[in-house]
Amino acid sequence: MRRTPSGGAGHGTAAADSGLMSIGTVLNVLRDEFPEVTISKIRFLESEGLVEPQRTPSGYRKFSTDDVERLALVLRMQRDHYLPLKVIREHLDAMERGEALPPPVLGRQRDGETGPPASEAPTAARIGRAELLAAVGIEEAELQEWESYGLLTPLADGSFDAEAVTVASLVCELGRFGIEPRHLRMMKAAADREAGLVDQVVAPLRRHRNPRTRAHAEARTKELAALTVRLHAALLQTALGVRLP
Repeated sequence: MRRTPSGGAGHGTAAADSGLMSIGTVLNVLRDEFPEVTISKIRFLESEGLVEPQRTPSGYRKFSTDDVERLALVLRMQRDHYLPLKVIREHLDAMERGEALPPPVLGRQRDGETGPPASEAPTAARIGRAELLAAVGIEEAELQEWESYGLLTPLADGSFDAEAVTVASLVCELGRFGIEPRHLRMMKAAADREAGLVDQVVAPLRRHRNPRTRAHAEARTKELAALTVRLHAALLQTALGVRLP
C-alpha cells in the first residue's frame, strides 16, 4: 500500500472511507477543493503514473482513500506551485521513502544548479514557456499552433497562467482521439462567453467601496465557475445520452 502523503483532500474523503471508490465518487470528493477537476484529468494523472488505482475484473477503476489523498496533493502542488509532473512525481517518491523535503521550487536548472533567488523566482500564478513545454511534453511548434487557435494565450511577459498546464494536458489527451486543436475553438469561444456571464454577475461586487465586499467577489466567482462547469457536464451528458462514470 502506498504511503499517504501529508496534506489531505479535505473533509470530502471522510465520506468515502468505507471502501474503494469509483472514479465518479473520487471526482465529487476532489471537487470540494478543486472545482474544475475532471475525470479526464484524473485519468491523465493515472496515465502519467501519479496514481495507481486498483481494477475490477471488468476493468473499472477503484480508488482507495490513499489514492484520493495522493491525487489531492498532486493537484495542490500544480495549483499552488505549478510544477511539472515529473518534478511532482520525484517529490512524491521521495516522500514515500520517508524523506522530509520542502516543496520543490519551479525553475531549477537541468544541470543541477539552483534557480534564481526567491525574489526572482516565478510567481505562483505563472509558469514559464519552457516549464509549460516540459510539464506537458510537447514541442514549441505544437504550442504555437495552440496559441494560433486561442487555446493558450501568453501573458505580457511571455509566461502563462497556471491553468495553461491543465488546458495543454487536456488538449493532448483529446488529440489521442483525433480531435485537433482547430476543433476546440468552439469550446474556447463558449468558455469565453461563460466567463463573460460570470464577470457580469460579480462586477458590482468588485466595484463596491467596501473592501470585504470586493474580497467576496473572488469567492463568488469561484462558486459560479464551479456551477457553470457542473451544468456544462450535465448538459453534455444529456446531449450524448451517456452517463459519465
